[in-house]
Amino acid sequence: MTSIHKFQHTQGIILLIAVTIFWGTTFPLVKETIVSLSPGTLIAIRCALAGLAFAVHLRDLNMRSLRDGAILGLLLFASLATQAIALETISANRAAFIASLNVILVPLLGQLLGQRVLVTTFLAAGLALGGVGVMSWEDGVLSVGDLWMVSDVVCYTAYIMRLEVVTPRHPPLLLTAVQILIVGVLATVWAAPELIGQLEALSTNFSNLIPIVYLALVTAATTWLPAIAQNSVSAQETAIIYTFEPAFAAVFSFWLLGEKLGVRGWLGAGMVLAAMILSQIPMSNFPIKIVPLSPEQVKAQEEVSESYQMLELEPSVPLDLINSESYEMLKLEPSVRLELIKVATQIAE
Repeated sequence: MTSIHKFQHTQGIILLIAVTIFWGTTFPLVKETIVSLSPGTLIAIRCALAGLAFAVHLRDLNMRSLRDGAILGLLLFASLATQAIALETISANRAAFIASLNVILVPLLGQLLGQRVLVTTFLAAGLALGGVGVMSWEDGVLSVGDLWMVSDVVCYTAYIMRLEVVTPRHPPLLLTAVQILIVGVLATVWAAPELIGQLEALSTNFSNLIPIVYLALVTAATTWLPAIAQNSVSAQETAIIYTFEPAFAAVFSFWLLGEKLGVRGWLGAGMVLAAMILSQIPMSNFPIKIVPLSPEQVKAQEEVSESYQMLELEPSVPLDLINSESYEMLKLEPSVRLELIKVATQIAE
């Protein structure tokens, strides 16, 4: 890594930490604001105000940036909407701990896309799900809000993965402008039946004005900064950094709302945090005993390699060609098949 790349990487990490601090403040504010405003109206107003700062950059819009920005905007809208709905029924700090599950889902989604995932990641996923289950049953029942927050995690995990792919293709300001535009349009359509009435009520009651303006600024910052940062920080690193979010959210939720987690809540939160740590432990840290092959096994392995070369077979072709169709297709004589099985048995022993 060159000095320039190292600087960009460090800068990206700092920006993402700033994002988690901003997000930590939004959980209690959103929970307070949706008491008087619907989730759709809140998101529409946030994006309308945030979009004012980026609208000028839409002059550089092209079909490729519109397509990539629209996909990101759709995922971001789904994340914001499901989070706001969840906060109508669950506490802000509990929602934040559930939201941190993306540190597990990012590598798991990478596995589905063909990336290599460590065994510890799957173990961590099970521990994290158990932790969320313990937190969810703190009140004796599984809340619908918990399920909405899990949906939020899935949406934002997909957003992180997609953002990593598209950030090198576009200027951050243009990409941010398109995302905010798409989110604003979708939120306006969602809130349309009640938007006018709620705007009139807001114009006569300014108690929510300051929180809404602040949330708009946070929306702008937390959409723009990751578009810069993830140009040099991977999706998995980003997910790890986002694990700071529940800690900041818990502090601000206690400060602004007086929220506290119960015994089960702290136990579940501890399991989630332990899962985050476990998911980042490289397998290379575990002692692995390597047993060298015996001379006979080395010789047998060489014979297998020679057999593959002689028969012009790919390494993926299994040595124990079980059925006759397989080796008829490969035009192998039964004697050749038996010899291959014999050599493979020597290696196994």
